[in-house]
Amino acid sequence: MSSPAAPSRAAAGEGYLPGTADYRRVVVALFAAGVVTFELLYSTQAILPALASRFEVSTTEATLTVSLTTLSLGLAMLVVGPLSDVVGRTRLIHLSMLLSTACAIGCALAPSWTALLVLRCLMGVALAGLPAAATAYLREELHSSTQARAAGLYIGGTALGGMTGRLLTGYAADLGDWRWALTSAAVLAAACALVVRRLLPASRNFVAAPTGARPMLRMARRAVSDPALLGLYAIGGCAFGAMVAMLNVVTFRLEGPPFGLGLGAASLVFLVYPLGAASAASFGRLADRFGRRAVLPVGAVVAASGALLTLSTSLVVLVGGLSLLAIGFFGLHGVASGWVPARAHAGGVSAGQAASLYTFTYYLGAAVFGSLGAAAWTGAGWTGVVAVTVALLLVTGGIALALRSTRSLLA
Repeated sequence: MSSPAAPSRAAAGEGYLPGTADYRRVVVALFAAGVVTFELLYSTQAILPALASRFEVSTTEATLTVSLTTLSLGLAMLVVGPLSDVVGRTRLIHLSMLLSTACAIGCALAPSWTALLVLRCLMGVALAGLPAAATAYLREELHSSTQARAAGLYIGGTALGGMTGRLLTGYAADLGDWRWALTSAAVLAAACALVVRRLLPASRNFVAAPTGARPMLRMARRAVSDPALLGLYAIGGCAFGAMVAMLNVVTFRLEGPPFGLGLGAASLVFLVYPLGAASAASFGRLADRFGRRAVLPVGAVVAASGALLTLSTSLVVLVGGLSLLAIGFFGLHGVASGWVPARAHAGGVSAGQAASLYTFTYYLGAAVFGSLGAAAWTGAGWTGVVAVTVALLLVTGGIALALRSTRSLLA
């Protein structure tokens, strides 16, 4: 059962304020949910070389354990997002945590390559409930003055999950094998699920949307008719695609010359993720102060600069470049994902519908451009990967600048 919310609200319908016990519970619970999302989604990324060797598949085939999961999550969002507008946010979050943990256990026990891919697809579907409901929950339950900051903290949880999952699986694979690696990811997911179950307050301001095909189609049409929302969807897909294109193959580069690192040592590059977590929270605070329109383009510039630095053959410079990439990307994502439900609400669009479309394009971009990055690595080496990443970030920056001229709607 979700814990009931204590009477610490400023007034009915206004939302939890910073400094209250319930605000802290919301932030901690959704931070843990964010950890699970990226930890499980990318639990195979650090061990792709081990999977390629064990199952005798190519680099591109190995990345299917990432791209198929992100693609299935994105497709599931088209159903789960509208569903969250009907069944409620907290119920969907808890169900998603339970099912995704079960899928994680199944992946660790997978008897074959085909079984592993099927289970990874199912995991994407199970995970869809978390991003579908989390940002909409924050918009509904927190005071409007703190929503961008809280969305940044949630995205910070995904950044920490991305780091933890990769470090955990990389070292577990070094100590044991790929099964130990995926088992460690499942254990962390179960622990986070317990945290969310214990802390997340039940929704107080959720209002169920009308059911039926016609109302849902009408709301979907509104969600794709606002130029600002369309721009935000595209930013999510391009920015995340740029990030995944590089991270999918960075361990392959670090295993080869001139670096020659093992899986455990190579996975240490993912220690840049706490910078992403801090960046998401910081960009959220800046967005609350200066506005999302002013802050969003900065993330694209920072990320593109970092991607170019990774061309260096110096490990220190490469790690510095990845750090800037993480800072810029999570700043972009934190601001954009928090802007979507706020913009949707201001324009009379279903927050769940808009959040689902953002997440669909976000993970579709990761699946498509992540595989493109692997193909670029095979065909043109690291230079090709950097070219794909920078091109996507230039598109992201252009859209972010264009958003500065769209109609405000007070969001």
